[in-house]
Amino acid sequence: MTLKMKDMINLKIDGINVSVEAGTTILEAAKKVNVKIPTLCYHPDLCIAGNCRICMVEIEGSRTLSAACAMPVDQNMNIHTNSLKVRTARKHNIELLLSEHNSECTKCYKNGNCELQSLAAEYKITNEMFIDLVPFHHYTIDHYSPSIIKDDSKCIRCQRCVRTCEELQSVSALSVAYKGEHMKISTFLEKSMYDVVCTSCGQCINRCPVGALVEKNYIDQVWDAIYDPSKHVVVQTAPAVRVALGEDLGLENGEIVTGKMVSALKKLGIDSVLDTDFTADLTIMEEGTELLTRLKKALVDKDSSISLPMMTSCSPGWIKFIEHQFPQLLPNLSTCKSPQQMFGALAKTYYAQKRNLNPENIVSVSIMPCTAKKFEADRPEMRSSGYKDVDFVLTTRELAIMIKQAGIDFMSLPEDHFDSIMGMSTGAGVIFGASGGVMEAAIRTAYELVTGKAVPFAGLNITPVRGMEGVKEASVLIEGTLPEWRFLEGVTLNTAIAHGLVNAKKVMELVASGKANYHFIEIMACPGGCLGGGGQPIPTNAEIRMKRNQAIYREDEGMPIRKSHENPEVIEIYKEFLQKPLGHTSHELLHTTYVDRTKK
Repeated sequence: MTLKMKDMINLKIDGINVSVEAGTTILEAAKKVNVKIPTLCYHPDLCIAGNCRICMVEIEGSRTLSAACAMPVDQNMNIHTNSLKVRTARKHNIELLLSEHNSECTKCYKNGNCELQSLAAEYKITNEMFIDLVPFHHYTIDHYSPSIIKDDSKCIRCQRCVRTCEELQSVSALSVAYKGEHMKISTFLEKSMYDVVCTSCGQCINRCPVGALVEKNYIDQVWDAIYDPSKHVVVQTAPAVRVALGEDLGLENGEIVTGKMVSALKKLGIDSVLDTDFTADLTIMEEGTELLTRLKKALVDKDSSISLPMMTSCSPGWIKFIEHQFPQLLPNLSTCKSPQQMFGALAKTYYAQKRNLNPENIVSVSIMPCTAKKFEADRPEMRSSGYKDVDFVLTTRELAIMIKQAGIDFMSLPEDHFDSIMGMSTGAGVIFGASGGVMEAAIRTAYELVTGKAVPFAGLNITPVRGMEGVKEASVLIEGTLPEWRFLEGVTLNTAIAHGLVNAKKVMELVASGKANYHFIEIMACPGGCLGGGGQPIPTNAEIRMKRNQAIYREDEGMPIRKSHENPEVIEIYKEFLQKPLGHTSHELLHTTYVDRTKK
């Protein structure tokens, strides 16, 4: 059998001969020969829009300029990307965008990482050719969400956010409203993003080319806590932070900076630098036990009230998504809090007791790859310690800003280690940062608890649950069970893994229709899992996310302990404080309930 090769198109770009497959755009062809064409509305994760007109090019024989991002190549095209006509049009388009853009760049959160600012500098836009229309527009700023600030005065209407919310997340909290000069990016009935179906995932922030969508930052509040001698500041750091932080501090994509990150946090004046991976391991103990308990009740006790498949609950964007769109499936969610919130509850109870501290004086700070974690920390359910369990959530980007503010030379920092008491973790905790990681960590522990043997995968690497496919399925045959788990002998555990809410929706529709034959489902709201979270360094694309993914698994393989149930500090906390998984204290501190957000 012979495979038919795609037709090849031959053309010239700025005098350079190029040969590409039919269907390739001019922009893609130009990249192949290292010719840079500027863009604003284009993003590799999204469909083509072609509405900013910054990528205009001149095609010989064509009366008008063409958008390189949207125009497919044709045989014998002769394209000019830097002619006088192109440069003049490009410059005028940038100037038109600036005429409706609040250009107080030095006060903007995106100053220094703004695509429009970079283009204005590159094209030396020093004079105002067009009237400044900003004062006439009566722009609004939505700052009610604890996660996201939406500033219409900085929006250039490229619609990246709209496409992100619809194509990647299937949420459609943002859409285009009105026409002509009144056109804007808005929400349902122009309500605050806090009051609509927005999941606070922050994917729109990651793709916004300007400062129209940014995270709500809590940098000054954390500095105030550090400077307050009456406060004891405890920091937890999520697994995906350590493989992305370096990107904002001069390192290559996917560099593992765990030791330097810990060293930097201590230099900032943090009293105790601990690890969210510890409570990731704890989550596996609670969630794994919960899954096995549900299976026993369903298979042995024939309890028809048990909801299967059980679904993970550590992604707050996913939780808000299911609360809005599939509230009938809320009983399927694990009752476990996320590792962030488990940590917060324990920081002001167990940790406070161990350190002989008044929990009133503990300031619990988490460093997360996720903007939805800010919303999660503000949920009224997250106060089981008697206080707000997590006081402030900073994104990876915010931590990078603090390190720069402190004048720390990150590259020259020595490697340091997390402090003790909730600072020890395993490789299973680390892989929570990647899609499939929670599932893999759970299977590593649950299989061994049931059989007394390690999972039947080389080097503990459960490769079927790994990868960047939107939806993955994997099955594990349980054999050689211990006597107390004999009812699981010969059972094939069916699992599904989805990342990105558009893929979560596909899986949920299967479950809701009764067509899904799964026992356990892992959902992560963001593309690639937490490593592609809305609080990670900008830019993001599939290549960057893959490098972070690879770093996560390198970190796992380098850990001395790679199974959650073997974490000595987890063993200790059960012995001293929690007693047992799903016990009374665990129920009070580590588990929660959810809200049907379709009810008003």
